[in-house]
Amino acid sequence: MGLDARNWDEDGYRNSILKEREIQTRTVFRAIFAPSQNPNPDAIVVASSDGTLASYSLSSCIIQLQKGFGNAMSQKSLLGLPVAEPNCFLQGHDGPAYDVKFYGDGEESLLLRSINVDPIPEMSDYITLTAYLFLNIPRIGTTFLLLCNFRGGASSVVVDDCGDDGRIRGWRWKDITQSEVPVPLQGHHVEPVLDLVNPQHKGPWGALSPVPENNAIAVNAQWGSVFAAAGDSCAYCWDLERSMIKMVFKGHSDYLHCIIARNSSNQIITGSEDGTARIWDCKSGKCIQVIDPKKDKMLEESFSCVSCLALDASESWLAYGRGRSLSIWNLPACEHVTRVSTHASFQDMVFDDNQILAVGAEPLLSRFDINGSILSQIQCASPSAFSVSLHPLGVTAVAGYGGVVDVISQFGSHLCSFRCR
Repeated sequence: MGLDARNWDEDGYRNSILKEREIQTRTVFRAIFAPSQNPNPDAIVVASSDGTLASYSLSSCIIQLQKGFGNAMSQKSLLGLPVAEPNCFLQGHDGPAYDVKFYGDGEESLLLRSINVDPIPEMSDYITLTAYLFLNIPRIGTTFLLLCNFRGGASSVVVDDCGDDGRIRGWRWKDITQSEVPVPLQGHHVEPVLDLVNPQHKGPWGALSPVPENNAIAVNAQWGSVFAAAGDSCAYCWDLERSMIKMVFKGHSDYLHCIIARNSSNQIITGSEDGTARIWDCKSGKCIQVIDPKKDKMLEESFSCVSCLALDASESWLAYGRGRSLSIWNLPACEHVTRVSTHASFQDMVFDDNQILAVGAEPLLSRFDINGSILSQIQCASPSAFSVSLHPLGVTAVAGYGGVVDVISQFGSHLCSFRCR
């Protein structure tokens, strides 16, 4: 039987093919649990390589799975996974979004993200972070979602990091989640209330460098500070109340991959492409310790960057990934405790009490004890995972290549696995 090709939409067909390929190659760089009055995990916020920040209902994804849309473990390819529809989303940037974090647990939150737009005239200075973060700013009295060029509670912040623009913009999380704009029309539907940008450096004859990208951020909510790990090998401390840089941390010889705040000691810890981690005093801006595995014969290995950092709840234990090794340090004693080698590079990790959950360039969620022994490994749908987040009730979210998110119960079983729309 012949087909009538007179109304064939060639452009539409091409665009649909390109869109499908884009979905297949999408990467979720960060997935975190959104703040909620419900003590159970309710929503997951993801930052993706297409520059979007989207929120997904966990209960809806689980219902889809129960209706037979499939489990990751029974699919032969990522395309066989169910595609979840977001409850809300923002289009933050033309480039990827790398990180997302929440601080606080209320609805009055501010969403900050970095994107390439003209600055807001009313603000004297701007902050750029390559991450999202929910943060409480004392005099504003609300929660913020910070988005740093792609990688929010009574008080919370989301952080995301990308690569090129070095800008963060802020929105109230409540304005996003309670918007009446239909989801298909969302993206630029909420006006930002904050716009921040990294400084440029002056060169010969007054020439300005490109705005350095931010690869991660951390916060100290007590002081209203945000710390950015930037591509110019510096870390920046921003005062969100005044939208000004308070401190610049210089010492690394290459760009920064990760940063965490050790708020109990008023310190930050950074990890760099130069293969070192540094501990900084936030009052003086000086580096007080350099963790350099190249100088330790016990840790000698081929050169690798410090790709991820994690602190335990007491902020006494530091874990970091460097290439295919996981190292654990006792910070009060300034002593290396253990080092573990694996088959794949580490890309993210988080403490669960006195244990460590880690993911990397393999489809596994690995659990280590404080001595570096592997306690368990759980198969994940994504062949390479970039994010692991832990809910207070023990539920874990793992996200990575293919735009895939795995949600794993505290008992180690898969609650659901889905691809992001």
